[in-house]
Amino acid sequence: MEKINWKLFLGFLLLAFSAIGYTLHFLIFRDPHHIFIFLVGDIAFVFVEVLLVTLILHQLLEMREKRALLYKLNMVIGAFFSEVGTRLMDRFIGFDANFERVRKNLIVAEDWSEKDFQRTKESLKSYEHKINCQQGDLAGLHKFLVERRPFLLRLLENPNLLEHESFTELLWAVFHLTEELESRDNLQALPKNDHEHLSGDIDRAHVLLISEWLDYMFHLKNKYPYLFSLAIRTNPFDPDAQPEVQ
Repeated sequence: MEKINWKLFLGFLLLAFSAIGYTLHFLIFRDPHHIFIFLVGDIAFVFVEVLLVTLILHQLLEMREKRALLYKLNMVIGAFFSEVGTRLMDRFIGFDANFERVRKNLIVAEDWSEKDFQRTKESLKSYEHKINCQQGDLAGLHKFLVERRPFLLRLLENPNLLEHESFTELLWAVFHLTEELESRDNLQALPKNDHEHLSGDIDRAHVLLISEWLDYMFHLKNKYPYLFSLAIRTNPFDPDAQPEVQ
């Protein structure tokens, strides 16, 4: 209410100053004709000003702010892959019986173009995963995720992540899998239906993680070639990857 009263007072004050200015103009020049000419002209220009400021300049500022926000978000995504994502992909591979069919498609090369990244993402949509939670190291996955849950929680607390829906969806999928594993007392003695349920949770996180990783690799290639080089040399999908420069 105080804000409304303050704005009303300011509005009336500005109108009063405007009226005083026009009155002085009339008292000095005695020419109401020109007063109304400029008044109508100024009012007409207001609409052009709204177009320039609200629609054009405001849009340009929003685009600039969005680019700056995406830059910061990519830093957060980089921290995620450094702390969790890369090693998590390596663990997920052990649960996918069909992964060898697409492994070679995920060995990113330095000369990959945007079309190569997009082609790989499209090919993965038709890939049939065969996730079996009994096949991989479920206890090891559980331990890995629980140890990194505080880090995942800090990421989820970042309000800027709402601007990056796909990465937010990935975080929720990983965090959900963490809670599913944490809620079970004995991962070695689970019924068949529960195995299928956990396999579905792993599959969801696995698919989202690979897709987000490809986007992140493309970002590194365009913005940070030195980080892209390291990411290639530590690619979890490349069995011959070595961090040492050969």
